[in-house]
Amino acid sequence: MAEVKGTAVSVTPEYVKARFGESGQRRWLESLSPAAQAIFSRTIYPHLWFPLELGFVEPTRKICELFHGGRSLGAIDVGRFSAERALRGIYKFFVRLGSPESLIERASSVFATYYRPCRMEGIPMGKGKVALRIFDFPEIHTLVEARVEGWVLRAMEISGCKDIQVNVTASLTRGDPCTELQVGWR
Repeated sequence: MAEVKGTAVSVTPEYVKARFGESGQRRWLESLSPAAQAIFSRTIYPHLWFPLELGFVEPTRKICELFHGGRSLGAIDVGRFSAERALRGIYKFFVRLGSPESLIERASSVFATYYRPCRMEGIPMGKGKVALRIFDFPEIHTLVEARVEGWVLRAMEISGCKDIQVNVTASLTRGDPCTELQVGWR
């Protein structure tokens, strides 16, 4: 069973409250299955692990359904919010230490500590281009990929990049050998 770390799980209710207020957060929480409600109705400790479906996929799906007309743009927005929190907080040194390419390379090693089983690699592809590849993630979902996409997009913005493009060029959910996000910028 795939799992996600509490650090990544805890950002979801923070996002809902920040974007849609307490009433939106209550509506979102009530829309979840009893098992997912049990996770989000108590303190989410950052070091704990949660089932990917209940702690990440289902809550993100409900955000998309309730607040984004069912579109995965909601998952991308949660990813952006997560990057904002992390890169303006505990991981702000990532942005300061080097190039955008190195930011993605370092982020890939951190991402891999948030999901298990999972392996990620940041691969430079020339000036202004890098690929983030995700391997060994048996229960990955398109909403997980969209949250990662949003995170990468906001991380590149925070690092000062312009004209950022993030494209999912391969996907484990479609049977490809990896999920690949190609990131380009100027």
